[in-house]
Amino acid sequence: MSHLQPGDRVPEVIFKTRVRDEALKSDNPYRWQDLSTNEIFAGKKIVLFALPGAFTPTCSTRHAPGYDATYNDFKNLGIDEVICLSVNDAFVMFKWHLDVKTENLFMLPDGNGDFTRAMGMMVEKTNLGFGNRSWRYSMYVEDGIIKKMFVEEKIMNNSPTDPFEISDAQTMLNALKEQNT
Repeated sequence: MSHLQPGDRVPEVIFKTRVRDEALKSDNPYRWQDLSTNEIFAGKKIVLFALPGAFTPTCSTRHAPGYDATYNDFKNLGIDEVICLSVNDAFVMFKWHLDVKTENLFMLPDGNGDFTRAMGMMVEKTNLGFGNRSWRYSMYVEDGIIKKMFVEEKIMNNSPTDPFEISDAQTMLNALKEQNT
């Protein structure tokens, strides 16, 4: 399977997000807000990690919590934002954020999988009843250009395993520290 590489520009897509809006004066003070790739990445240093799904074991106990715990280390290296992306809708991402108690991550819903597909990271997980999901990876992006990327090995449809070796927070942190020395 072919996917974007360092040196490539991240795909241009529109994410469907929900934002709190106190002006709504209702039981549900959230409204839909489209967010473009350009708004997320332009002029910024971003660490983005993508995972198969909210509420899944490795994603909930290790992947997202690892990035949340090291958030200040990333900020100290000049990273503007740490983003967790999953092929889940905005409602699921919000509830998952509450469940895993992330405090620092921007939970980015790729509900239609547009970004994931354009990255070349969409895989079938029908063997688990998940449908199409993101392969597990992380990347460092400067002003929309992928600079570093850690993609778990053996990207494939219906993988019998869920590798989690190099897309973790510590691997990315070590790479960025090495770059800054």
